[in-house]
Amino acid sequence: MRYRRMPIEIESPEQMGYGNIAHNLSESSITDVSLRDLNLNLGDLVLAYGDHYGLPELREILAGDGNGLHPDDVLLTVGAAAALFIVNTSLLQAGDHMIVAHPNYATNVETPRAIGCSVTTLPLRFEDRFRLDIDRLEASLTPQTRLISLTCPHNPTGQMLTEAELYRILEIVERQRCYLLFDETYREMAYGSALPLAASLSARAISVSSLSKTYGLPGIRMGWLINRDPDLMERFLAAKEQIFISNSVVDEAIALHYLRDKAAHLRQIKTHIDERFHITKSWMESQTAFEWIEPQGGVVSFPRIRPDLPVDVDHFYAILNGTYKTFVGPGHWFEQDRHYMRLGFGWPGLDELRGGLANLSRAAAESITT
Repeated sequence: MRYRRMPIEIESPEQMGYGNIAHNLSESSITDVSLRDLNLNLGDLVLAYGDHYGLPELREILAGDGNGLHPDDVLLTVGAAAALFIVNTSLLQAGDHMIVAHPNYATNVETPRAIGCSVTTLPLRFEDRFRLDIDRLEASLTPQTRLISLTCPHNPTGQMLTEAELYRILEIVERQRCYLLFDETYREMAYGSALPLAASLSARAISVSSLSKTYGLPGIRMGWLINRDPDLMERFLAAKEQIFISNSVVDEAIALHYLRDKAAHLRQIKTHIDERFHITKSWMESQTAFEWIEPQGGVVSFPRIRPDLPVDVDHFYAILNGTYKTFVGPGHWFEQDRHYMRLGFGWPGLDELRGGLANLSRAAAESITT
C-alpha cells in the first residue's frame, strides 16, 4: 500500500501544538476527559496480553446497545480509525469498487485509494442540504462493488439518515451482496432519536464506533467494530492480530470503568452539547458572513463563507490563524473548497467557543476585498 499523510492529520491541533491555539474550533469531539475525573484504581491490573477480541465484559456492554447482538459480535480496536482500516483492508483489494459519501473523514476515503480500489464518491452538496442521494448510490453500483461506506451522523456536516433511508440502503446492500461500513461514531449524539445499530439489522452491516468523540476519551484509543457474521469476524480478528494482536489492557480497563456508568455520563454529555449548540446557532443567526445547514447530530457543522461575499479566503485563514489564534477545519481537509470549514463546537469551553465565533466574524470582515 502507498501511504501518504493527510492534511487533516498534518494540520491537526495536536501536531501544531495546543499551546499555539487560543480558540480551538477544529475538534470533532466533546471536551477531553481528565484521568483525575475518573477516580480510577488500577493498582491490581496485570499488564499481560489481553483477550484478542477484547475484554469480554466491555464487549458485553457494547453488544447491549443493539437487539440480538452477542459479545462475540464485537471486536475491540485501537480507536475507530483501526476499525475502519481493518474493515477496508479485509474486504477490499486492488480492482474492487467501493462507494463512499463525500466529504468524509479522510481515512474513509484514503485507505481504499491506497489499496488500489476504484472509489466512487457520492457528493453531499450544500444546495441539497447535504442529503445523501440514495438513487444515485444505487445507480453507482457495479458488479465489482464490495463496500458502501457511510457515516451517520455525518462528519463534517452533522446530517443524519432517517431510519427508513437506512433500511433502504440495507436492502440495496443485501441485493448487491456487498457490505455496508457504517461509521456510527456520533450515533449517541443524535439530537432526536438515535438510529438502531446497523449491525443489529443485517449481517452485511458493519458498525464502527469509539470512545473518542461522544465521550471525550481519545487518549485511550478505544474503538470497536460490530458484525453478526462469525466468518467475517474471524477475518477481522485475523487482521487485528497481525496488526496489533490485542488492545492495551490499561485502555480496556479505563473504558470498562467509564461505560459501567454510561447512562449518567450521556446525560451530562447531552447537556454539554445542547448548551454549545445553542451558542453556535445563536451566533449563526446573528451574523451575515457565514451560512450553514443546521446539524442534526454530533458536535460539528460544515458552514461556508457566503458565496456572494467577496472574501479573500487565504487572507481569511491567515488572519483567523495568525492574528486571532483561532482554528477551524478548513475545507481542504475534506477535499472541499476552502470557503467551507468544519466548525467544531463541542470541545472548547464556553468562553473559548464564544471568542472563537466572534473571531470568525472579525476575520471575515477583515478579508473582504474591494
